[in-house]
Amino acid sequence: MIYTYFYDFLIGKIGIAATERAISHVYFDTTTNKPKDAEIRETKLIKRAEVQLREYFNRKRKTFSLPLIFEGTSFQTMAWKALQEIPYGEVRSYKEQAIAVGNVNACRAVGMANNRNPISIIVPCHRVVGNSGKLVGYGGGLSVKEYLLALERRA
Repeated sequence: MIYTYFYDFLIGKIGIAATERAISHVYFDTTTNKPKDAEIRETKLIKRAEVQLREYFNRKRKTFSLPLIFEGTSFQTMAWKALQEIPYGEVRSYKEQAIAVGNVNACRAVGMANNRNPISIIVPCHRVVGNSGKLVGYGGGLSVKEYLLALERRA
């Protein structure tokens, strides 16, 4: 069973979904990667994720300590795990992320995996920018990506 619950943050409404054992989704209203057939219910694990997200937004948390479950292809899972290696307050290019997953030519594939990242913020795809340093694509919108990066730079 998948449960989901919604919380209001300064950047807008965020949904958090989880199984009994792990967080499966953190998403924005605009995100297409929402869990299907989830029961709307706040569980202890979802509440724990909400508390950690609030700490992150209040600059009191730089890393998350939550069990995560990834549902995707083996490449997507590898790309999402590589995102978790980007330190708080730093950015990487799509090329650097492609190198991190072992294929310098996989820039577009990394970008597509980031686009499908079901666990926004906690799995920090917002820390990946274009090779020129330009902000490109984000499920929550570029203004949210810019906000998250500025939040981390201020800490």
